[in-house]
Amino acid sequence: MNFISSLKDKLLLVALMFTAYGVTSCNSSEELKSQVSIDGAAVGFPISLAVAEQYGKVKPDAKVSVASSGTGGGISKFCAGDIDIVGASRTIKDEEIKKCKGKNIEFVELPIALDGIAVIANRQNNFAKCLTIKELDKIWSAKSDGKILTWNQVNPKFPNQKLKLYAPASDTGTFDYMTQAVTGKAKNGRTDYTPSHNQNLLVQGVSGDASALGYVGISYYIQNQEKLNLVAVESPSGKCEKPVPIDNVVKNIYTPLSRPLFIYVSKKSLDSKPSVKEFVEFYLENSWKWVDSVGYVALPDEAYVKVKRKLATGETGTKFKKAKPGQPITNFI
Repeated sequence: MNFISSLKDKLLLVALMFTAYGVTSCNSSEELKSQVSIDGAAVGFPISLAVAEQYGKVKPDAKVSVASSGTGGGISKFCAGDIDIVGASRTIKDEEIKKCKGKNIEFVELPIALDGIAVIANRQNNFAKCLTIKELDKIWSAKSDGKILTWNQVNPKFPNQKLKLYAPASDTGTFDYMTQAVTGKAKNGRTDYTPSHNQNLLVQGVSGDASALGYVGISYYIQNQEKLNLVAVESPSGKCEKPVPIDNVVKNIYTPLSRPLFIYVSKKSLDSKPSVKEFVEFYLENSWKWVDSVGYVALPDEAYVKVKRKLATGETGTKFKKAKPGQPITNFI
């Protein structure tokens, strides 16, 4: 068992402990004020778990619950006022902002790490070494639903083999980001593929099917790289690039499939619950220590400085709505 997978197993146990505590603790006014609740994306989830575990060592009386119901599910709870913090693997959507506004939920948008979406193929695949964005569009867009069913339909140089697709479910941030990046429109994805909220199951599907193709967050590729082929993606400059080495993500060389990961923090929770502000400050001060070890990419140093300043000033709203895949993250903090 490698370091990343063993760490994730440990963090999953910690998550169950935190969740169980949150369920059984009393609901007095003072008790609620001392609690911190996080839910959201599976991508980025290990970072929040690691931070929460370390915070519990520094603050033994801390009551932090950490869960993962996907970006869409987490934001839904967040905009209903049910949680303090939501992890997201994409920018919050206009309709979600509207829902938050309807409940008087303002938010502070804090990028915490970078991630690359890894395009993965079966180890027996010796032909799909580099795919263009046009080819990825042909594979994944809604217009290909039930039509692009074999590899040679993607590229006539590829063999006439069945194309079996595995990808995150359509309510995940990873699905949204991928479809936006390769088709130009979020959620513009086909439905005739094998979906899952558990990206380890996607890895199993691709590794067990010689005709398969899929995509997952970079950390899921790194911990399973001996089982998979990593497919390069042609960048706007015409070069075939991969998300590893991870410096390719930091420098936006792996374009357009690099992305920021976020936490969105309720302004109301920050103002009314000292425990939330204290935890988020600890999060921003310490999360970089675990980002690399769980398979993601740390922000540039200057980005962390800007993120901390943003929390300190309590600046609300999103600046990332206008960002396009591949643009430097520091431009929008």
